[in-house]
Parts: sequence; structure tokens; C-alpha cells
Amino acid sequence: MNTFLIIFTALIILFTIIPLVRNDYWTFRIFDYPRLQKLTLSVICMVLILFYYDGPAMEYATILSIISLNIIYLLYHILPFTPLAKKQMLTVKRTDKANTIDIVIANVYQENRNAKGCITEIKKADPDIVLLIETDNFWADATLQLKETYPYNKLVPLENTYGMILYSKLELKNTEVKYMVEDDIPSIHTKVLLKSGEEIQLYALHPTPPVPNENMQSTERDKELLLAADLCKKSKFPVIVMGDLNDVAWSYTTKLFLKMSGMLDPRIGRGFFNTFHAQYPFMRFPLDHTFASPHFKFACMKRLNNCGSDHFPIYVSLQLDKGAQFEQHGEKPDSDDIAEANEKKQKST
Repeated sequence: MNTFLIIFTALIILFTIIPLVRNDYWTFRIFDYPRLQKLTLSVICMVLILFYYDGPAMEYATILSIISLNIIYLLYHILPFTPLAKKQMLTVKRTDKANTIDIVIANVYQENRNAKGCITEIKKADPDIVLLIETDNFWADATLQLKETYPYNKLVPLENTYGMILYSKLELKNTEVKYMVEDDIPSIHTKVLLKSGEEIQLYALHPTPPVPNENMQSTERDKELLLAADLCKKSKFPVIVMGDLNDVAWSYTTKLFLKMSGMLDPRIGRGFFNTFHAQYPFMRFPLDHTFASPHFKFACMKRLNNCGSDHFPIYVSLQLDKGAQFEQHGEKPDSDDIAEANEKKQKST
């Protein structure tokens, strides 16, 4: 038992340390994801040590101290995504429907054929904007009925699991499909006219994940996020970035994106809102995101019912508030952040 506990402790520490290596290869980046899982395993390990380790006192004290420090380190990074932390995005105090935008993001899973269930969930949520991801021609055809309620739309069906469909009740302007990094990975860039007449900028993204069957490195994903950060920073309009970003909310890349863009994460101070994997409760991460510039305040966020996909749909409601940018601010990058971001953007893909 003692040997098992020493090996168990060593593996957990290794899994915690690996993401600290700034390498784009998937074997390093994939360990960014299971932070909650690592915390759970660390707590289990500590309990087992307390009750079952009967080796020398010095050894006992050493491994107990190591696993305890690991728990503290993981808690430090996880607590910002709990109600115990300060909220990064302020909550609205008075509802202004004319300046509110309700969004549903749903990675439908291309091979899933439960379009009826997905449409039912969308109708129940009744958002202003619907972003469907992993949409092939089947999904483009199966969701055409949404055009009755969502007259403004952009359909980019693809058979490579990176198709994207945007439906909107609100008027879309200057809508473009761009391939920011890879020729077969689209993003949708559009202006949205709120009911009040105010214009906002919307970026819908779905970069590739760093996993062997998709992409061996995170280079392309990181580059797309940081190029989007530049667009956010330069925009003259309030901005929303949304989509399945194939990155967790606490990763170094996501934090770098937020610093470089000046955007806010509504999850911070509220909860994880894990969206993937829908079928495996222990292996869930927040992969589907909505980030907003400081012009917006938070109204609501909730996970919707799964409709046969490996992702849960997520609903987010934000409100444009002209005074918000003076009440809340995103993080600012330091010189190291700027250098790191520039290096990532210049990497060849």
C-alpha cells in the first residue's frame, strides 16, 4: 500500500506539473483540461495517505506535505471559477431588453442526428442568437425551419466537423466567413444590430483542439485565439467572442487571450458551467465560451439539456451598458505576455 501511495502521489504531481511546460505539443497541453479531476484525485490521495500510509515518519510527512501543497495550488487556480471569488463581469441591476442579447451555443456533434431535440431545446431557450457547431449538410437542412424565427443567418456546413451555422433574430451586418489560420477551419465575423439600434461586433470561433486525432499541437488553436484577441482590441464596437474554443477557462492560452483582448469571462466568480463531455460526468470541462468586452454586464448563464451530442448547449444573456466600461476592466498584459502572444501569432502552421 505504501508503494502504491507513493506512485499515486508522484503521478498526480506529474500531471499537475506537465501543463507548466510551455510546449504546444498535445501531451503537454491536454493536461490543462482536467484541473477539477486532478483536485479530486489529490484529495482522495491525501485521505488514503492519512489513513493507510504506515511508513517512516519522515516519508509520511514528506508525501503528505507534497500532496497538500498540490491541493492548495489547484484550489488557487480553481477558486476563481466558483461563487467564492470576485466576479469579473458585473451583474445587471436593471433589465434593458432593448440592449440585451441572448445567445445559445451548441456543438451538435456532427454524427448526432437528433436535430429535433436540438431545435426543441433552442425553442425553449428562445435566444436572439444561435450558434451551431460541427454542422454538416444534414444539420444545415435539418435546421432550416429555424429561418422562420431567425431570418438573419449564415450557414457554413462542412463535412470535417468544423461546419458552423449562425441564426439570428437580430439584424446581421457585414457578415463574413473567414479562415483565420487553417483553410478548412471557418469563423464567422459579423456586426449585430440590437433592438435599441446599437451595433456590436460578434466573432464565432471553433479552432482545432490539441489531440492526436485532430491536431498534434495547440499552435493553430492558440494562434486563432490570439488573432481574435487583436480583432477585439482594435474593434470600435462592443465585442462578443463565442464558440467551442477547445480550451478550458483556466488555461494559460485562455488567460493570455483575455489579457491581450481586454475581454471579460462571465464564468469567473460564478461557476464552471462544464459543457463537455456530456456522457462522462467525471470528465467534464468548460470548453464552450462566451467572452465579452467591458461594455457588457452579465444577466444569465445556464447549461441546457443535452440532445445527443458530446457537448451540452449553453445559454448566455448579456446586456450592453454604456457605463459598464468605466465600472469594470479586463486584465492587462505585461511585457512577457505581449512577447509570448507575438511569438505564438508568428508561428507557422
